[in-house]
Amino acid sequence: MNRYFILLIILFSFASCKKENKTEELVSKLKVKVLVDRFDTKYYNATPETFFKVKQEYPYLFPSQTPDSVWINKINDSIERTLFEEAQKVFPNFEKEKPQIANLFQHVKYYHPSFKSPKIITLITNLDYQNRVIYADSLLFVSLDLYLGKNNTVYQDFPEYLSQNFDKSQLVVDMAKAISEHYFIPSRSRQFLHTIIDEGKKMYLIDSYLPAITDAQKMGWNNTKLAWAQANEVEVWKYFIENKLLYSTNVKLYTRFVANAPFSKFYMDLDKESPGKIGVWVGWQIVRAYMKNNHVTLQQLLQTNADDIFLKSKYKPRK
Repeated sequence: MNRYFILLIILFSFASCKKENKTEELVSKLKVKVLVDRFDTKYYNATPETFFKVKQEYPYLFPSQTPDSVWINKINDSIERTLFEEAQKVFPNFEKEKPQIANLFQHVKYYHPSFKSPKIITLITNLDYQNRVIYADSLLFVSLDLYLGKNNTVYQDFPEYLSQNFDKSQLVVDMAKAISEHYFIPSRSRQFLHTIIDEGKKMYLIDSYLPAITDAQKMGWNNTKLAWAQANEVEVWKYFIENKLLYSTNVKLYTRFVANAPFSKFYMDLDKESPGKIGVWVGWQIVRAYMKNNHVTLQQLLQTNADDIFLKSKYKPRK
């Protein structure tokens, strides 16, 4: 019996690998473009005389209600200049990043055939960390000043749980997240279970777009936080069940377990050991279990409601 069981596992693994290899082969044949437009370079190298040419080229970046004098003064602002100069050091060009970005675009196109590669517009946004990457159909805006390396002195006033992701290795993940929002269909339910499964769907989109990226990078965690989540998944799920949180509509649960934070809030001694967004991790594992146990496409997953996903996932936390 044991030999039979082991043989089944081997056959299943072989079939899964074969399917993944076939997918990657098809993905690699898709044609995409990676066009990078260095607005940051054009803007910060402009003079009062040449500024108007830049403004004409990018009218959508210069709101009409803001006087031109404000934009011209920003060019020589000491803080803005420092951020621009640091970005030039880290991103003299995008030659190293282009292959990974192209691979991302190919995967998105594979799962969403109507997808067209957006032009990447590079910006300096004075450390606007909540809008690091913005996707607007044909354009992908990237704030380069938020990918200078977690130890860069410009981030000294940021808490570690935020600054640890201010690295260029995280750029493609943030691009994938921004693009995924375009295809994600949010639930109208306020139940905690529905919220974390919605987050799980988003993470599964990232899984599909970036299969070679680690789970830690996708979550924006370090390896220690990932290890904690994996080791304590049973206890976290038990806590959600015993405290009757799954069907609760308490809005505070989002802040405690879903929002980006230095740690999750169980109101226990273990809080400071836990990573933030632990609810996102659990929702992701539920969605992964659903996709593993059901023969559905990514598009079908996005259309499936949270209750069906939960019931058919047969989710059981790993001990």
